[in-house]
Amino acid sequence: MRAAVVVFPGSNCDRDMAVALRAAGADVTMVWHKDASLPDGVDLVAIPGGFSFGDYLRCGAIAAQSPICRAVVAHAGRGGYVLGVCNGFQVLAETGLLPGALMRNSGLKFICKTVDLIVQTSDTAFTAGYQAGQAIRLPVAHHDGNYTVDPDMLARLQGDDRIAFRYAQPLNGSVEGIAGLVSDNRRVLGMMPHPERAVDVGHGGTDGQALFRELVAQVVAA
Repeated sequence: MRAAVVVFPGSNCDRDMAVALRAAGADVTMVWHKDASLPDGVDLVAIPGGFSFGDYLRCGAIAAQSPICRAVVAHAGRGGYVLGVCNGFQVLAETGLLPGALMRNSGLKFICKTVDLIVQTSDTAFTAGYQAGQAIRLPVAHHDGNYTVDPDMLARLQGDDRIAFRYAQPLNGSVEGIAGLVSDNRRVLGMMPHPERAVDVGHGGTDGQALFRELVAQVVAA
């Protein structure tokens, strides 16, 4: 599987993402935000965490206007896979690839710790390595992770089994405790927790391994 990791000014998890994908067997290329196109043959685009453009204006809003994001939207439109983590989730919401918005945490404080999550569905390439209802632990590090969406879209997300992860305990004010969700075609995942920071025993936990391992396996099989 060929993967591209997008790098913005302010990205700080791009190398972590690349390491996690390579450990799972992916061939990874780093792509600068000013590039107008993705490398040929890319299966997955990963938008990492960090503080793109210093989080000025609104988290992810400036990054969403970068030339590479037009290519990412086109890639998703062709059925390509896209993974956005933390700031990457914010970027995906700003591009319109995922519904809703990420607002300031309800406690108005930056949250940085390992949290308990409940996997909501295993029916995606991203979550196939887990069981629905499984409890996992992943780190979070965000100031604007409060996911909000209107009631009609929330009902659609729930009815279409598009909620990927929920926080086991209230964390940042996210509606229904949503920590991650997928697109209509289930090939775009946005999530606030960091699976790439939980793929090695040195991280203190390896619950993120299954996401990358099964994603690579499923894309290769497809």
